Amino acid sequence: MTILIAHLGPPGTYAEQAAFFYLNWLKKMPGVEASLCPYPTIAQSLQAVATNQAQLAVVPVENSIEGSVSMTMDTLWQLETLQIQLALVLPISHTLISCADSLERIQTVYSHSQALAQCQGWLGQFLPNVNLIPSNSTAEALQGLKQEVTTAAIASSRAAQLYNLPILATGINDYPDNCTRFWVISHSQKDAGVQISSRAIAPTHTSIAFSLPANLPGALAKALQVFAHLGINLSRIESRPTKRSLGEYLFFIDIEASATQVQTALSELSNYTEIIKVFGSYSVTLIDNF
Repeated sequence: MTILIAHLGPPGTYAEQAAFFYLNWLKKMPGVEASLCPYPTIAQSLQAVATNQAQLAVVPVENSIEGSVSMTMDTLWQLETLQIQLALVLPISHTLISCADSLERIQTVYSHSQALAQCQGWLGQFLPNVNLIPSNSTAEALQGLKQEVTTAAIASSRAAQLYNLPILATGINDYPDNCTRFWVISHSQKDAGVQISSRAIAPTHTSIAFSLPANLPGALAKALQVFAHLGINLSRIESRPTKRSLGEYLFFIDIEASATQVQTALSELSNYTEIIKVFGSYSVTLIDNF
């Protein structure tokens, strides 16, 4: 059995790091072979699973500093049959990588928009006049960095080692307890080879999204009251535009219960919503314990 794991590339991204830890666990299973497949964007990683080019994808969904990753949520809503198998929490420590001989020489800093935002305080203090340019991933700019002595990139220390590049500063994220939650996504929970990814751990969370039939007073409150009345805790709720009309939103919710435990709530919720999508029930694992 060979399992292909899609992730945001190129090599050296935090998504690859999370996928690498997951790959190492899969390889411990008898008869299982697994390899990583980098893609230019998060959306393409998920589309690879939807079109059967890969069996799994590891994608970021939420950062403790900058919040949710909108591309992941929007793509999950758009694609059918994708299911969350597991959540991985990866501690994030950013480094400034450059061939410049000092901070004063740096004129431009590249990184993913989330990483730039997570380091905005440090950048404002030590590099207040540089140009900040978002890239598709934290590792994208590293490939040509050796030829640019006035350019720097924000990525992991592991990425610097992979590309044999010098580190000018470490731990530059504004908050030390920085972490990103990743989802391991499959085409469906019945896919061959994916059942082993659940690790036989009882699911503790369920993620769903729904749209409302009309933008009326109390429409969202009625939907959320379903969970309150049943004593079910919600650990995250976030709105995203439906992209149909200004003022129309989708609501993404993480529930601290398995799908079986919230079955009654989901049935009642259908009375107050237009469309409900259940992305799956899963357990949460710290990368350090993986």
